[in-house]
Amino acid sequence: MKEISLLGRLPVMPLDLEQASRTIAGRDPGASFSYVVTTNAQILILAEDPSNGLRAAQDNAWMRLNDSRILSRLHRWAMGETVPLAAGSDLALTLLQRAIRPSDAITIIGGGAELVEALREKYGLVNIAHHEPPMGYAGKPAAWQAAIEFVETHPARFVFVVTGAPRSERLMHALAERGRSTGIGMAVGSGLLFAAGLTPRAPAWMRRNGIEWLHRAWTEPRRLGRRYVLDVVPLLRLALRARLQRMARRGVVAP
Repeated sequence: MKEISLLGRLPVMPLDLEQASRTIAGRDPGASFSYVVTTNAQILILAEDPSNGLRAAQDNAWMRLNDSRILSRLHRWAMGETVPLAAGSDLALTLLQRAIRPSDAITIIGGGAELVEALREKYGLVNIAHHEPPMGYAGKPAAWQAAIEFVETHPARFVFVVTGAPRSERLMHALAERGRSTGIGMAVGSGLLFAAGLTPRAPAWMRRNGIEWLHRAWTEPRRLGRRYVLDVVPLLRLALRARLQRMARRGVVAP
């Protein structure tokens, strides 16, 4: 499947929500561990820094999806092509509602006990294994190894990693490289919080118009407000650079 390079930076598969969820649900639960990554503005910008390991995790994912309506619109403006949307929050909810059976083995890394209990209660999940790593676990070799070994000793159909970017993506990459786990890994922390009913989601009209980020910044200003502000300038810079490069290429080949 030919991928689309978002703003000329990160590749994503041209799959919408239905296509992505159907493909994920149809994968053999006993197959070797592979993982899904979803690309939003923060991921796009973080991946510009080679030192954090995010780009390597993105490059080695089994499935790469576009998580952002804003990126879809910026990409269309800059590159002149449409990118399907498969937002991680919608994907998590769709899988919980349609694909995950109550008896399916689920492993969750991070997120807290409240999230796990809410998922159990709302979706009737009876086979959840939960490990809560300490803050900063990615920089603590013993804690990092403990998270890896927990996944490896708890075979699951789905492994949800809820420790934030780029830690979640790096952990899934490490698990895939070791080759001792099964199932599908996904980093959809906010998606699980929405699906469990612990965090209110933006109204549908805001999601349709690509301004869900505004609702999240308003409801979680201390955690997300500053991050969104800091992401704006580099994101617009990448979009402008991509548009200028496309225009330059068209100028070269024009008669």
